[in-house]
Amino acid sequence: MDLLVNLYSRQMDILKARTEGVGASIRVALPPEQHIIKDWVRAHFSEYWVSEVSAAMAHQPPGCLIAIVDGQLVGFACYDATARGFFGPTGVTEDQRGKNIGLALFYHTLAAMKAQGYAYAVIGSAGPVDFYVNAAGAMPIPSDKEDIYQDLLRLKPRPEGN
Repeated sequence: MDLLVNLYSRQMDILKARTEGVGASIRVALPPEQHIIKDWVRAHFSEYWVSEVSAAMAHQPPGCLIAIVDGQLVGFACYDATARGFFGPTGVTEDQRGKNIGLALFYHTLAAMKAQGYAYAVIGSAGPVDFYVNAAGAMPIPSDKEDIYQDLLRLKPRPEGN
């Protein structure tokens, strides 16, 4: 299900307040860090997300934000990767979940989108729908189970012996 977030909603102020004091540094990724971020995303998430990080990093400024704790990468969030105006992908390492780092990445990414001139953000094929609804008042976008990812190429297992 795709979701829509109003970047001018009062929910953004509430979201900002909820992220204050998070024990991670959140910032825009720098181009020389791209290989580190992509290797990390590959190890923790998926090759598809590595491709989206590449697309987000190709923008100026980069559309990828990172979360750092004690000098270590612990999370990331992208925008304008699969399509303009799209938030995601985003992820945080399992040992750092529950510390509002994902919430802070979400807020800072939406704030970056707003600063770029967006009034709304689309969360494509949102995973934790309740998270986004509760965090920013995201609303479902009606559809007939059609989305930008419906014809995505998928790797098929190779037959044995090949």
